[in-house]
Amino acid sequence: MSLSRRGLTRRGLLRAGLATTLGTALGGLAAGCAVPSGSTGRQMTLWYWGGGLSDPIVAEAKKRFTQVQLEPLQIGGSFRSKLMTTLVGRAHAPDITGLKGEDMASYLPNADQFMDLNTLGAKKLKSQYLDWKWAQGTTDDGRQIGFPIDTGPCGHIYRVDTFEKAGLPTEPDDVSQAMGTWEGYFVAGEQLAKKIKGSYLIADPLAVFAQAVAQTPKRFVDKDRNFIGDQEHVTHAWDLALEAIRRGLVSKYVNGTVDTTSAQEAGKLPSVIGASWIGGDLKSMMPKTKGKWRVAALPGGPANDGGSFLAISKYCRDPETAFEIITWLLGPENQTKAFARASLFPSTPASYTMPAMRDPDPFFGGQRTIDVYGPAAKAVPVAYNSPYDTSLNQPIKDELTSVFTSGKNPKKAWRDAMDACHRIADHLGVAV
Repeated sequence: MSLSRRGLTRRGLLRAGLATTLGTALGGLAAGCAVPSGSTGRQMTLWYWGGGLSDPIVAEAKKRFTQVQLEPLQIGGSFRSKLMTTLVGRAHAPDITGLKGEDMASYLPNADQFMDLNTLGAKKLKSQYLDWKWAQGTTDDGRQIGFPIDTGPCGHIYRVDTFEKAGLPTEPDDVSQAMGTWEGYFVAGEQLAKKIKGSYLIADPLAVFAQAVAQTPKRFVDKDRNFIGDQEHVTHAWDLALEAIRRGLVSKYVNGTVDTTSAQEAGKLPSVIGASWIGGDLKSMMPKTKGKWRVAALPGGPANDGGSFLAISKYCRDPETAFEIITWLLGPENQTKAFARASLFPSTPASYTMPAMRDPDPFFGGQRTIDVYGPAAKAVPVAYNSPYDTSLNQPIKDELTSVFTSGKNPKKAWRDAMDACHRIADHLGVAV
C-alpha cells in the first residue's frame, strides 16, 4: 500500500473519517448526543468530513445561495454509520451529504434514501465528468445518486537523487518508459538494491496487489452477484505481489510507521506507487525533501484510488436548490480551485487544462504533475464495484501479508484465502 494507507497521515485521517468537527452541535456525537437536525424551513444542511470539500468554496456557497440558509457541518467519526442511522431513522437527516468513494458501492443498494439526480437534470451534465467516476455513482437501474467530487488517479512517485545514484532514469518520461510495465519496475528495483545497499523499491506488497487489481475493469463480485475473486485479474495481481517478494524488492519496514517515513526521507524507500493525494502527504511529512521527487506513469497502466461524491437525501425539502448548490460546488472551475486549496483532484477533465492545474510544483522539482495524472484519470477503466468487494478482498490481503511477514507457503495461503472467501460469500449470499 501507499505510505498513507495505514499511517496517521493527514489524508489517512481524513479517509478514516477521524477529522474533528467544526460545529459545537457535533461535539457530543461520539458520546451519544443528538445528531444535528436536518432542514427546517429555509435551513439546508450539508454534511461532509474534514478535507472532503474545499472549506473556502463551501463558505462561498453559503454566501451565494441566499434563498436558503446553508448550514455546512463537518462530521467526525464513522461518517457512513452516522449518515445511515439518520436516514433509516427518518429524522435529522441532512439535505446534502457527502458519500465517501470507498463506501459508494454500499450506498447503491440503499438508493431509495437519496434523490435520483437525473430527475433534477444530472444527465445534461454527465459529459463534463469522467465516465468511470460518473458510473460509480449510478445504480444498476440507472439512478444517479452520487455527483462526483474528486478522484485519485495513481502514479509512480520517485526520488530523483536516489534513482540517479542507482543509475536509473530520472526524467519522468524516461521513467515512465523504462518502468511502465510491472516487469520494468521490478528490474529497476533489482538494480536499485544492487547499487544502493539497504534500499528497496516497494514498501508493502499490498501496494502492488491493490494497484494491479485496480488496473482492470473487474473486482471481486460481478453484477450478477457472483464471486470472481478467483479469476485471472486477481490471480495475476497476487502473482505480481509474490514476484515482488521473491525478488527481494519489498522492505521489512512496517508501513505507516516512523521507520518507514525516515527511510523515505533518507532515500532508502525512493518509490511510492499510489494516488495523486500522496503528494500532499509527502509535502506535509517530509518538507525537507522538497524538489527531490517526481511523478511518472504507474507501472502496468492507469488506476484510481479514492474520490468521493455529493448526494441529496430524499428528505430534502428543496431538491432543486440543493442540486443548484451541488452543481455549482462541483463545476470545473470550483473543482480546479479545490485542487489548489485542498488537493482534491478534479473529476472534471476540463479542469486539467486550466492554469491553476498547470502550475509547476516546486516540491516535484517544478514538474507539471497534471501531465501525468490528467491522462491517467481519463484512462481509468470503468469497473463494477460491489458492496461485497471489501469483505471478499480482505482474506486475500491477509494471506498475502502472511506470505510476506511469516513466510507462509504461497500455495497454501491462496487456498486458505479462497476457503475464507467462499465462507464469506456464502454468508453474504454471493454465488461461488
